[in-house]
Amino acid sequence: MSNLETVIVAGGCFWCTEAVFRDVVGVSKVESGYIGGTKPNPTYKEVCTGTTGHAEAIRVTFDPHAISLAQIYDVFLGTHDPTQLNRQGGDVGTQYRSAIFPLSDAQAAEAEAAIARWNADNGKVAVTTIEGLSGGEQTAEWYPAEDYHQEYWGGEGQRNPYCLAVIPPKLMKLRKSFQKYVKD
Repeated sequence: MSNLETVIVAGGCFWCTEAVFRDVVGVSKVESGYIGGTKPNPTYKEVCTGTTGHAEAIRVTFDPHAISLAQIYDVFLGTHDPTQLNRQGGDVGTQYRSAIFPLSDAQAAEAEAAIARWNADNGKVAVTTIEGLSGGEQTAEWYPAEDYHQEYWGGEGQRNPYCLAVIPPKLMKLRKSFQKYVKD
């Protein structure tokens, strides 16, 4: 069995990014959570105020033999709007920022390359930040979101009007732009 890798990204509402990555080949686990803030063990209500500094993010576990880190970052940048500063659509605040939280220098270098690639391919400038790495080690602490946020689109999200309006277009973009990375 191959070694799995983990990556942490934030691209707006974690329900939306989680739904996208659950459909990506090679991805074995997606966990919603909070990262990049100052308050230990923040709650969803606290993060939603925008005062803790955390981003709603996902921690993705994947098989690098099935999909590369570069491809993971390309899917991430290609399925949300990385040009919007501290927002995604109607979700506004630093908790909805576009950010990558590398777990190593290699992930940070690949994140920089992915952002440069996205900028060149789209003729725009991504405001996606690379955060929480110092001296080759992750400095931002990961906090899993409450249980009811995990696998949200597969359950409650199917009845949530916000999710019904926002998630299907992201899934369509995944299928259109990244067909070869979509699970059967």
